[in-house]
Amino acid sequence: MFEEEPRPRRPDSFTPAALEGWSEEALRAYIAALRAEIARTEAALAARQAQRAAAEALFRTP
Repeated sequence: MFEEEPRPRRPDSFTPAALEGWSEEALRAYIAALRAEIARTEAALAARQAQRAAAEALFRTP
């Protein structure tokens, strides 16, 4: 009746890019992209921690 949508798979590991031959500009852009992804990941983690804390507070016995 109701089918769950498949969850996106998390990567099992991070494979760093081969940086040889990259220009300084390309390296700086890569660093900026990585920092943006780290910030996005940290925000998602904080949201999940807040959600868990709220659920624990709701179901905590007085």
